[in-house]
Amino acid sequence: MTGRSRTRLLGTAAATAAVLGAVVTPAAAAPATAAPAAATAVTATATAAQDVDHATWQRDCRAVMAQALPYLEERIAGAPAGERPAIVLDVDNTALETDFGFSYPQPANAPVLEAAEYAQEHGVAVFFVTARPGIVQSVTRYNLQHVGYDVAGLYVRGLGDLFDDVADYKTARRAAIEARGYTIIANIGNSATDLSGGHSERTFKLPDYDGQLS
Repeated sequence: MTGRSRTRLLGTAAATAAVLGAVVTPAAAAPATAAPAAATAVTATATAAQDVDHATWQRDCRAVMAQALPYLEERIAGAPAGERPAIVLDVDNTALETDFGFSYPQPANAPVLEAAEYAQEHGVAVFFVTARPGIVQSVTRYNLQHVGYDVAGLYVRGLGDLFDDVADYKTARRAAIEARGYTIIANIGNSATDLSGGHSERTFKLPDYDGQLS
């Protein structure tokens, strides 16, 4: 493990400790429903590196979101009457700068927040599906809202699914969102487990550099 990797791990541990020590009030989750899935992954431009700095990561995230945002603009503009569009975001190193934000609340991943804000301003519900355990649900929700996300729903793992396959768990949560009345027009994450399994019209993959980012 390199010095940069050790630093990132220590920082992440510190941020997690801060999260677990925080006290906030949990909020209620929102509804959801059906839509066909035609997943089309968009990959980041940088090759995997042994150590990734924040500027490189942000550049590569922006390269992906530069494709996602025009799609969202066109898709939202053409939404049929009565449709309830939604987007789904992973949390760690997607919505938030988990491996780079060594504090609590952790900063938003700026290019993802920009796309989410555009969606929110145009009536699109923003859902979050994370493999984080339920014990940090309230502090995660607070963090997301604090940095500017409107949280239509936040799905975390409870005791019943804590050890389930991550891809299967996330697929089931997207299906649940559809079952509650939403059309998921985009699913954004930095891992294959965030995006596989369908239940989204389009998928956009942020960089994880061969699993270096959580």
